[in-house]
Amino acid sequence: MAETLTFIHASDIHIGAPFRGLRALSDDWGSRLYDAIPQAWDRVVDAAVDRRVDFVVVAGDIFDSVRASYRDYRRFFQGLWRLDEQGIPTYLCTGNHDPLSSWQQDFFALPPSATMLAADRPDFALYERNGRPLAIIAGRGYPNKVWSSNENIAAGITRDAALAFLGPRAAEAPFAVGVLHTGLNLDPVKAPTDPRALLRAGLDYWALGHIHRRTVNDPRDPRVVFSGCIQGRDVRETGPRGVYEVRLTEGAPVQLTFIPTASVVWEQLEVDVSGCSNIPELVSQVMREQFAANGDDACEMMVTRITLVGATPLHEVLNRPGVLEEVRGTLNEAYSEFYCDALIDRTRRPLDEEALRAEGLFPAVFLRSVDVARSDPARQIDYVQEEFLARNLPMLSSLSEKRVARLTDEAASLVLDLLVQGDDAR
Repeated sequence: MAETLTFIHASDIHIGAPFRGLRALSDDWGSRLYDAIPQAWDRVVDAAVDRRVDFVVVAGDIFDSVRASYRDYRRFFQGLWRLDEQGIPTYLCTGNHDPLSSWQQDFFALPPSATMLAADRPDFALYERNGRPLAIIAGRGYPNKVWSSNENIAAGITRDAALAFLGPRAAEAPFAVGVLHTGLNLDPVKAPTDPRALLRAGLDYWALGHIHRRTVNDPRDPRVVFSGCIQGRDVRETGPRGVYEVRLTEGAPVQLTFIPTASVVWEQLEVDVSGCSNIPELVSQVMREQFAANGDDACEMMVTRITLVGATPLHEVLNRPGVLEEVRGTLNEAYSEFYCDALIDRTRRPLDEEALRAEGLFPAVFLRSVDVARSDPARQIDYVQEEFLARNLPMLSSLSEKRVARLTDEAASLVLDLLVQGDDAR
């Protein structure tokens, strides 16, 4: 019977990190965000215990600062000791935010089941289940905050090197897992390394940290993976955040299961309010869009930055002093688990195309050109493809007539808006 191995791949916990870029915040939401990252770490531990995984890997940036507080250490180590009590080992490496030189060794000692991989050299450990070697753990952490550009962080981390370091019993282990905090080929500043070299190292899976968005180097062969951060910290880190449960089976592809851990999800929403004729309708439309986005996020609480778009008769109303802030307040009172930190108006006045045509000025000439484009979508597709080729860009494989028609309408509206605004400015 084929052997199997399951573990949690986590990274970029950033305990102690502030939440950045919020434009406005209530006291209640300030408290929620203060607790969000520690709660996310608790959820990582819960997932490991509930799923009875073999072990947990944390691929760097456990703490956000080289001067993490006693409170931050205490919260993280509580999780480690809970895992230890449940018989679940932990394998850790340090990252650029929490290099090994900064760890406060006098705060807490690691539990017996937790292993911190070395930072001054490649390091290896052997995981055993029921007295039998099951997995080699290979990796390396950050010794200091800045990684030398003259050294490859992955150098020397191979299955052969692990066997030489751990001895003959390690050869019995059917699996090998690499642990690194690296920019891979996505960030050339933070300990970059070549994913192709990792694939040649003889390991079954590389648990990587540093890139905050979940990233699989090759979805067809998911062996080099970033699990992303466990809790988004600003409006750029949108969508669900969490960890991967990794399942390795002899002779079978890697299986990844995403486990959401964030207690607060961030979203940037663009809401088309062109169909709204009054403010209550606008509020209802925005709320519907928020619930729709939240339905995909696997998280109850959500912080949003909302941009209103579309041609609407409310454009003039929204430009009146104080109206946007009053609408934002109404949104935040409507549902306590959603918080709109900024409401941005990008709406425009509705345009009367027939009136513009009747004037016979440049907008009328432009609209006649648009009519020609709308009448022959196949020709528009050819035109766009030719423009891409002329600029040495790859051809678009999914450019349908319906999509071209929509893009034509959007472009026409944009140009007409600019033309009419130019007339108003004069």
